[in-house]
This record gives sequence, structure tokens and C-alpha cells, in this order.
Amino acid sequence: MSKIFERMQKRQFTRKQKSKLEVALIYLILAVMFLIIFYPLFWAFAISMNTTSNLYTASLSPENWSLDNYVWLFTNPRSDYLLWYRNTLFVSTIVTVVTTLLVSFTAYAFSRYRFRGRTYGLYAFLLLQMFPVLMAMVALYILLNTIGLLDNLWGLILIYIGGNIPMNAFLVKGYLDTLPKSLDESAKMDGAGHFRIFFQILLPLAKPILSVVALFNFMAPFMDFILPRIVLRSPENFTLALGLYNFVNAQFSNNFSRFAAGAVLIAIPIATVYLLLQKYLISGLAAGATKG
Repeated sequence: MSKIFERMQKRQFTRKQKSKLEVALIYLILAVMFLIIFYPLFWAFAISMNTTSNLYTASLSPENWSLDNYVWLFTNPRSDYLLWYRNTLFVSTIVTVVTTLLVSFTAYAFSRYRFRGRTYGLYAFLLLQMFPVLMAMVALYILLNTIGLLDNLWGLILIYIGGNIPMNAFLVKGYLDTLPKSLDESAKMDGAGHFRIFFQILLPLAKPILSVVALFNFMAPFMDFILPRIVLRSPENFTLALGLYNFVNAQFSNNFSRFAAGAVLIAIPIATVYLLLQKYLISGLAAGATKG
């Protein structure tokens, strides 16, 4: 009996050692990931607090922390930062609302109805996802020039909406396919129409995936540089990514500290939208069905 007891103790000790090693390995991986993510953020914030504008003379631990770069962005008459911020918020808001609405209707149609051309439409969505927007830049440029929306924020919005629908619609359609069709049938037996089923039953259950779509579409205009660079020409129409580029070219004497300050402030609206949608982003299908 004593030998059996000793063996059981050894096994328990070995299991404890393995569990401790696994936990230590997990924490090590998380620490490495945190450093990889945190270092660029800290670098940008530290550079933005420097008084020098040169990237090579700026310090990651400046002796005198200063908010001069942030003050300059909002108060200097030569700064168009607020205008660029307003343009970007306008584009992001319109793109997010319209794309989410169109994607939800499109995904609902492909998920719940059987109609002629449905299969070919799904194949078209798959094909459109395989080709990047850059391949169509020349065609988009000619199209916007033809309809008079070149160097116009509405032209940029049109391209964003059209380019986001295929991938997002296919994504939301896959999510709606997991929702039981018995919900639709029960609602129809109670006299509900198609729009009522969509808005009162399926849409609340699809909030998690629609929140992801809304967040990604809201972030895109803040991060994109190439498309605004091709479409927009006038400084008063610039978005943030295009406007901040002027801080690191020859015209503005390579002012990296102001560029870093402007880049740090981009995180504010994105973080705000993320916090507003957080409960939907982390909620699952089961939680949504229970609340519905």
C-alpha cells in the first residue's frame, strides 16, 4: 500500500510541475506579445512628447515632457489637423452605417431565400474577395473622374462601401446560416412579415458579427493611405492618414514629433467605438439568443 501511495504522490507532483510549466509558458508568450504590441505605441507617444522634430535626435525618455506638439495641432493656423480629423470621421461614420445596413440586408437575402442566381452571386462574392482593391485603382480613378467624384469625399465613400460589401456580406451570411430557421417559421406562424422577422428577431441575434463589421469599417478610413492618395488632391479634402504624411515629407521639414502626436490621437475614436461595441464583440450566439 505504501508503494502505491508513493506512486500516486509522484504522479500528482509530476502533474503539478507540468501545470506550472504550462502556466509559465503561457505567461511568457503573453509577455512577449505585450512587448511587441506595446513598444510601437510607447515609441509613438514618447516621440510625440519630444520638443525636437528630428526622428534621430528624439529620445524615448525625454528629459522635459512637453505637450507642445498636441497644442500645435489644434491651435496653429497652419495646421489643418482638425479639418482632416473631421473629414475622416465623416467618411468613417457614413461608410460604417451604410455598409453595415447594406451588408445585413444582403446577407439576410442570401441566407434565408432561394432565388435564381443565388449560387452565382455567392461565387461572385468569393471571387471578389480574392482580388485586392489595388488591382482596380485605374478603373476606379476613371470611374470617379467620369461621374465627377474625383477629389471628393463622397467618391472615397462610394469606393469604400462597394469594396467592403462582398467580404462582409459573405461573413455575415455565414453567421446567419447558424441561426435556426425555426425562429423564422415560428414568427411567420404568429403573423410576422419578412421585415419584422429581420429587424426584431435575426438582427438582434446578429449583433456580435455586425459589431465586428462596423468596427472594421470604421477603422479602415483612419488607417488607409493609398486609396485617399489616389482619389483626393485638395488639402481641404485630406483624411488623417494622407494629411499626416505631410508632416514627414520635405514640405514640413520631416516633423516626426508632430506626426507621432497626430497618430496617437487617431486611437481615440477607434477606442471609443470599440468600448461601445465591446459587449457585443465578446458575446456569443448563445448569449444573444438568451437575451433575445
